[in-house]
Amino acid sequence: MSQTSRTNILLEVTSLSIRIGRKYVSPYSHSKSPRKFTQEQLLTCLILRAYLKTTYRGVIEVLEVSDALQQRIGLNALPHYSTLKKFADRSSVLEIVDVMLHELVQKFALDAEEAAIDSTGMETTSASAHFQSRSGKQRTKYVKLSVCVLAGSLIPSGLAVSWGPCNDKVEAPEVLAKAATSSQPKTLFADAGYDAEWVHRFCREDWQVESVIKPAVHRTDGGLNGKYRSEMTAETLQEKGYGRRWLVESFMSGLKRTTGSTLSARKERSLFVEAALRVLAYALRR
Repeated sequence: MSQTSRTNILLEVTSLSIRIGRKYVSPYSHSKSPRKFTQEQLLTCLILRAYLKTTYRGVIEVLEVSDALQQRIGLNALPHYSTLKKFADRSSVLEIVDVMLHELVQKFALDAEEAAIDSTGMETTSASAHFQSRSGKQRTKYVKLSVCVLAGSLIPSGLAVSWGPCNDKVEAPEVLAKAATSSQPKTLFADAGYDAEWVHRFCREDWQVESVIKPAVHRTDGGLNGKYRSEMTAETLQEKGYGRRWLVESFMSGLKRTTGSTLSARKERSLFVEAALRVLAYALRR
């Protein structure tokens, strides 16, 4: 990708972030704010940081040499990198990410007929899996992202962040509830990690979406319990187009290629905020 093309993408991400953020974030956090920077400006700086896979100090350095980005954000001066860190720590960034993703769905993906849900892990250390293996250390903890993605636009309609490893069904209620609030596809695809009768019931009876979930067979006779689980035969999965689950895998792959798979934060909340902002940044790019 050329430098000009990359800059244009950054400008587009910046413009969309400012425009949507202004709708859902009050200009200042309180009446006695020094009013040097608006909250949507600081939020946009955080989104650029996530997109560029850099640090708080690094994104300020990028802004320092880009008059176009400063103008697009509306900055008359540059914030100190510690200002961004404090904003990320004390503001409701995770909640803001949810409402901005909701807005993106309403603008660009409301007519999507298919959705897919899955999870992926974001590393909290730059040490490679090979190094950890050779050193005798085991990967015991990572930040887990669970996302429901809509077909066509590949925009997330639901997002949850937690610590992994854990069963996918732990985050499923939060992701599905958010997706049901912002979208109404006809079909939802999921792998065996989401196989549960209650997931089928929520999708079909509450959300009015046909769930197509590969079953995890636990019985020795190969049978499946439950009204909806028992319908998930190999023939039914093929007939319903279960292969379309690649939608969410494509999103996860693009997310990590674009924003990276290793987080730079150290504290739990900061890690969760950084992971969620990467999802939002990649969705804005799309």
